[in-house]
Amino acid sequence: MTVMRQTPEQVESSGSIPREFAAIMRPELPSLLKEMAAEIVTAIPEYGHLLEGPNSRVIKIGIEQSIATFVDRVAAPTATTSLRDDLCRRFGRFEAYEGRSLDNLQAAYRIGCQVALRRVRTVGRRYNLSASFMLTFADALFAYMGDLAELSREGYVQALAELGEEPDNRRRRLLRRILGGTAVARSALAELAEHSAWPLPEEVTMVAVAPGTRPARAALDRDILQDFADPEPHLLIPGPFTRERRASLAAALGGCRAAVGLTTGLGEAADSLRWARHTLALAGSGVVGTGEEELLTSSEDHLLPLWLMGDPALVDQMAKKYLGPLVGLTAAQRTRLIDTLRIWLTTRGTAAQVAEQLGVHPQTVRYRLRILDRAFGDQLACPDDRFATEIALRALHLREFGEDGSTAG
Repeated sequence: MTVMRQTPEQVESSGSIPREFAAIMRPELPSLLKEMAAEIVTAIPEYGHLLEGPNSRVIKIGIEQSIATFVDRVAAPTATTSLRDDLCRRFGRFEAYEGRSLDNLQAAYRIGCQVALRRVRTVGRRYNLSASFMLTFADALFAYMGDLAELSREGYVQALAELGEEPDNRRRRLLRRILGGTAVARSALAELAEHSAWPLPEEVTMVAVAPGTRPARAALDRDILQDFADPEPHLLIPGPFTRERRASLAAALGGCRAAVGLTTGLGEAADSLRWARHTLALAGSGVVGTGEEELLTSSEDHLLPLWLMGDPALVDQMAKKYLGPLVGLTAAQRTRLIDTLRIWLTTRGTAAQVAEQLGVHPQTVRYRLRILDRAFGDQLACPDDRFATEIALRALHLREFGEDGSTAG
C-alpha cells in the first residue's frame, strides 16, 4: 500500500499523518503490544507483577486501548477518546493508591513510544516512507504520549486529593519500601530517602491508627511518614517514641484511636507495625488499656498481654491440653476451680491469702486445692507443665476480663 501525499486541507489538528496509514498500522498492533509489554517489564520489574496480578486484564486493556485510539485518530481524527481517557486516568489513580510517584508510569509511556517509533522505522523501510513522514509521525506520537501522561496525572492528582495526600507522595512510597523488610536493599532505601528529603534512621517506631479515622496531617511532625491509603492506616516515627513524641502525636490524633509499636531497627519496621496493630485490636476489645478513655496505647506498656494473646487459636489448644482435667465438671465448678488455681499459681499464697482475693473462706480454698491436686496429679509438680498451665490460665483470664480485671469487650 502506498501512503498518499497530503494536501493542506487534509492536515488535522491532531497531526498531519495520512489517514491511510492506519491500515498499515493495524496489522502491527498485536505484536507491537507484546513487544511494548516485554520492554516495559524489563525496564520496570515492578510492573511485571501487575501484568500477572488480579488487575492484569484492566491494565492490558488500557494499553491496548491507548494504542488503538492513536490508530483510530489517524483514520478518523474526530473519533472519540472517552474510553482511553478514562483508562489513562485510572492508571494515574492506581499509582496514587499504590503509594507510588508517577515516575514509573511516565517511564512506561516513554518506553512504549520508543518501541512504536522503532516499529514504524521498520514498517517505513518496507513501504519506502519518506524521512519527512517519519518526522511527522514522531512529532504526532510524542504529542500523543503527552496527552496520555497528562490524563494519568489528572487521575493521580484527583486520587491524592481524595486520600488527603500531597502531590509528591515519595514518602509514602518510601514507607511501603521500608515495610518490605530485609528484601529491600538499604542502598535503594537510601536513594529513595534522599529523593524524599528524609534522613534514613537506624531505629523506627510504628504507629497503627484505627481504620476510618485520620489525624490532622498539619499537626503531625514533619519527619513522620504516613500511609492513610492503606485499609489499616499507619505512621512511621523515626527513632524511639519519646515523651515529646507522645505529646505531639496525642495532640495530632484529635480523638483518633491509635497504638504505638515497639522501637526496632529499620529492617524490622514490619514487626513494630504488627505489634502496634495487635495492641490496637486488644485496646479496642478492652483487653488492654482503659477502654474508650485511652486513645493512644503503647505496646511497651502491655508486653505480657501482647504475648499471651498473640495467637488465640493456640491459647485454645493450650487450654484444651493443660486444663483438660477439669473438662468433666459443670461450668460453675470449672469456673471456681480455674479462678482458685490461677490465683494460687500466680501468688503462691497460703489458703488464707488466696481466700482473701477470692472472697471465700480459707477452708473452701483448701477443699478446692485438694480437688485440683487430685485432678492434675503430677502436672502441677512438673515446672514446665505448671508454667504452661499458668500461661493458659492467664491468657483465658485476659480474654474474658481484660488486663484490669473487668469484663473485656
